[in-house]
Amino acid sequence: KLNNSETLLISSIQESLQKVKNALHQTAKRNHSQPSYMQMFALSRQAAAAGSYEISNAAEVFQTTLQLLKKKESRRQKRSLSASELLSMEEVELIANLSGCPPPLQPESCPTGGDSEKYRTISGVCNNRNKPLWGAASTALARWLPAEYEDGESQPKGWNIGHQYRGFHLPPVREVSNKIMQISNKCRLEDEVYSQMLVDWGQYIDHDISFTPQSTSKAAFLEGINCLHMCGNSNPCFPIQCQPVRNKGAQMFFEAEVLKEIPLHDKLFGSKSCLPFFRSSPACLNGPIHTLHPQQMLQRQQMNSITSFLDASTVYGHSIELQKMLRNFSSSEGLLTVNSEHADTAGRSYLPFVNNPTSACFQEPGTGPSKRLECFLAGDSRVNEILPLIALHTLWVREHNRIATRLAQLNTHWSANTIYQESRKIVGALHQIITMRDYIPKIIGEEVFDQIIGPYEGYDDAINPSVSNVFATAAFRFGHATISTHISRLNESFQEHEHFPSLKLHQTFFSPWRIIREGGLDPILRGLISRPAARQNQHHLMNEELTEKLMVLTIPEALDLAALNLQRGRDHGLPGYNDWRVFCGYDRVQSKGDLKGVIHDRALVEKIMDLYGNPDNIDVWLAGLVEDSVPGTRTGPLFACLIGKQMKMLREGDRFWWEKPGVFSQQQRQELQRHSLSRVICDNSGLTEVPTDLFSAGKYPEHFRSCTSIPSMDLHAWEEDHE
Repeated sequence: KLNNSETLLISSIQESLQKVKNALHQTAKRNHSQPSYMQMFALSRQAAAAGSYEISNAAEVFQTTLQLLKKKESRRQKRSLSASELLSMEEVELIANLSGCPPPLQPESCPTGGDSEKYRTISGVCNNRNKPLWGAASTALARWLPAEYEDGESQPKGWNIGHQYRGFHLPPVREVSNKIMQISNKCRLEDEVYSQMLVDWGQYIDHDISFTPQSTSKAAFLEGINCLHMCGNSNPCFPIQCQPVRNKGAQMFFEAEVLKEIPLHDKLFGSKSCLPFFRSSPACLNGPIHTLHPQQMLQRQQMNSITSFLDASTVYGHSIELQKMLRNFSSSEGLLTVNSEHADTAGRSYLPFVNNPTSACFQEPGTGPSKRLECFLAGDSRVNEILPLIALHTLWVREHNRIATRLAQLNTHWSANTIYQESRKIVGALHQIITMRDYIPKIIGEEVFDQIIGPYEGYDDAINPSVSNVFATAAFRFGHATISTHISRLNESFQEHEHFPSLKLHQTFFSPWRIIREGGLDPILRGLISRPAARQNQHHLMNEELTEKLMVLTIPEALDLAALNLQRGRDHGLPGYNDWRVFCGYDRVQSKGDLKGVIHDRALVEKIMDLYGNPDNIDVWLAGLVEDSVPGTRTGPLFACLIGKQMKMLREGDRFWWEKPGVFSQQQRQELQRHSLSRVICDNSGLTEVPTDLFSAGKYPEHFRSCTSIPSMDLHAWEEDHE
């Protein structure tokens, strides 16, 4: 016989299951209607793999159950209660099991010998045999510091109206963006040292190691209201407010109840009082109940739905289902599948289309249904977001197939699967080399690289390589301030293309048709390697293409990337700026005077303090972005520290890192080091001249070399004797 407590528990779980089911059903119905730009953005950020999607839904049931229990008991006892006050460890375990959200299943034992010694799993499981889930897909982002939620468990910063931090309200993120972040497109500064490719490689690599999916629902679980039609905070709806909102102390507020004061100058909001924002999908518990601290059990964590490792998951995917979709099983050469309908003028392949006749990508204006071009399919679902991403994804599929074809010629006795795995292993190693040798030292500086990362000393199974929440949500988003306002498309003389002129950034979102019908990869690649990156400084942080026109083309619906980043950090409960300074070994900033010691622009410091009131309150993404940069770097000291620490963990905690003895032979390692991103472009595009270092700014033709003089790895190092 159940006691009252057990009855309440089970009834709450059943109620949560039904509420989540209803919200997901409403979301599915809306997604079948004409997609809006908001839906397009949201769809690209939902868990792609079936396993991640199921975990997301189960985690939402777990979180909704906790909310219902707190709501019911707080009403009964007439006081605010936390879940930790209400529930025992056994009850938490029961909720987890009945919601379908127990810890991700660990294999009973990781295989040894054979292929498990040579090739990483597609999901990253068992990279560390003692901690099989470290770095694996569909597990929680690592917490280097405990989360800071307004209720201690799940409510983001800024969730409760009137909540104060050290005597101050947090400023609305759009207000921060308006007053500190925005610059006109006309005010763009050019980086005299680095090319646009540095920026786009950073985004591409970010998509290789972290993907925090948005909630699978677009309706509030408890109320069932469409998030697009409400300005209230109710999971997963956490809209961006245009002004500090007051509504007589009520926690929930909807459009009709809000006392609106819309700033007339803010064209982004129009007649609305908020912009839609969906919380990140929660993660299931990251370990057996008995191994977790009570705070860990009940604090909301966010999921990394892809592997944390630098493993070219952008090319191969992160789940068995996706891996199968990307492989060409009709080939005996271990090839990846390519587009069967279209190729460039020289016959070079494009990415395949998704298997969805009504995918959400934009179409060429004036074309009818018979000429639809669907979204491209790749190892990462964000491939279609912007043309340079499509170009990089396409290059690496071509490179895999080039390598696989050659390995098949050198080793005629190899099976298709062996060719595929060996090619995948090489491509993964090249991602690691280009990132750690060519990219990261330019971002954090050679000196910081040597101090924090240093030379490779071997695999350490005590290091957790899982991507951290602060890295994915704040530090590695530094690159958003270096995104250009335009995508240059250049002809063979590296001049403006006669037929396909350069585009404003917002004209390239979700537009794969421009690749197929407007000249292919080559014009875009020429622009990436010969045009300078945008240069960030404290007066020029983010251009209006990102703060006013994100995702907008013809429909008056826009987003603000700066506001989204700030809201995401609050959603994830990231601690404030000072806590991360202490984490990295720096002194706390105690006053406005102290802040002027790390941000020398006095006017900017005044603006920040006017908004936040106390240095402890400053959002870490904003503060890390506006710190004075270290000479020879593209970040301030805080982000250099956080990026350096993460990269070291990704390297030392990876059993298949390319430098680890036994992963490759000494001869193979030597050949891999000869290769470069310049060589990849030479081998897989129509470009015949490139800079030696694609990330450095160079002028054509004086800083370019013929592809015939760019070193290449010799795949004979992979040739096996076979009798």
